[in-house]
Amino acid sequence: MAQRIPATLIPGDGIGHEIVEATVAALDALGAPFEWDRQVAGLEGVKTANDPLPPATLASIRRTRLALKGPLETPSGGGYRSSNVRLREEFKLYANVRPVRTLIPGGRFDNVDLIVVRENLEGLYVGHELYVQIDDDPHAVAMATGINTRAGSRRLLDYAFAHAIALGRKKVTIVHKANIMKALTGIFLETAQNLYQQKYQGRVVMDTAIVDACAMKLVLNPQQFDVLVTTNLFGDILSDLVAGLVGGLGMAPGANIGADAAIFEAVHGSAPDIAGKGLANPVALMLAAATMLDHVKLCAEATQLRSGIDATLNVDKVRTRDLGGSASTGQFTQALLARLRGRDS
Repeated sequence: MAQRIPATLIPGDGIGHEIVEATVAALDALGAPFEWDRQVAGLEGVKTANDPLPPATLASIRRTRLALKGPLETPSGGGYRSSNVRLREEFKLYANVRPVRTLIPGGRFDNVDLIVVRENLEGLYVGHELYVQIDDDPHAVAMATGINTRAGSRRLLDYAFAHAIALGRKKVTIVHKANIMKALTGIFLETAQNLYQQKYQGRVVMDTAIVDACAMKLVLNPQQFDVLVTTNLFGDILSDLVAGLVGGLGMAPGANIGADAAIFEAVHGSAPDIAGKGLANPVALMLAAATMLDHVKLCAEATQLRSGIDATLNVDKVRTRDLGGSASTGQFTQALLARLRGRDS
């Protein structure tokens, strides 16, 4: 029997429970040896532990150093701070990796195969914000401070170059806005150019793109890109854009990588309006689980899971409604399980 791998499992909010159960069933069908420690966060954490990120959840991830989580609800405007952001900060998950590829051919964009590597801890997401009162308006002026460091930039860029080379990728594009934000994103661009010359030149091609031009080029011809590496805010926006090229956030997995922990997730929201209705598409979280399998060196199982998803979508033609089909979450999952179990037999 394969050695058990401790891992934290956070079903999350909204559709989280449905897609997590579907994903765990797929992993079980593969014989993946995860030993799950179930914990709560987000709105579920508030309801059950009066904390959107309970100490027990943090303790579990510190112990396992590995987590699979469903979407967590974050209130807009007021309320509590994003548990996703807090998890990244708590475990110094500096690299957000979002691979996307065309799973269903024949759409508006075909043969898309991209990776967005986003810096996760710095930039404008550090949360240093304030209001300035003028006369009787306490919110007359809103201010935010972005922070990028050379050390943080180099750590992320070093990971991105090495990850691209390990996967056999040909080109890394550094996305920036150094023509306007000369200091904040200039330091990221400068660090990338220096690191490339010192360590990676001749091993992979590097080019650069200004973020707004990059967004336009992605829509015109996404095949011209391979791996995109950028700062926090730009990466957040571009990773959603590239997900749209392959069918939406329901097809986009995410990984948050740090020196001492890794958390894998679907990048879409909790969709409370469809929770419990069997309408959720579990593919994004299943693909995140495949990335998790790669991370723990179960690459054969990761390949089996991806191949099973491809065959369920394109050979069996079993698709959820967001992909133009009529299958429920459970029906898609059962079709995939039949594929995976057949592969094992």
